[in-house]
Amino acid sequence: MPSESNDKPDPEISPAEKQARGFSQQMATAMELPFIFVGCIVVGGAIGYFLDAWLHTKPALMLVFGVLGFIAGLRDILRRLAKS
Repeated sequence: MPSESNDKPDPEISPAEKQARGFSQQMATAMELPFIFVGCIVVGGAIGYFLDAWLHTKPALMLVFGVLGFIAGLRDILRRLAKS
């Protein structure tokens, strides 16, 4: 059986559609960034909290890993913004 291929080019996208897609992409990125940033800090702090409980070093590791989460979140946000 011969395979049927669609050699038809995609229809042209109107400038209004391109603008709408660009706006929706920017909006999605803007909504995603705060969750990434806060999530990195929370995960870092949680890791530090559990290590503190395990090693009996109360606030030290939570602060260290919280700061590392802050740096990781900031780095990830800057990386994502540089792509767009």
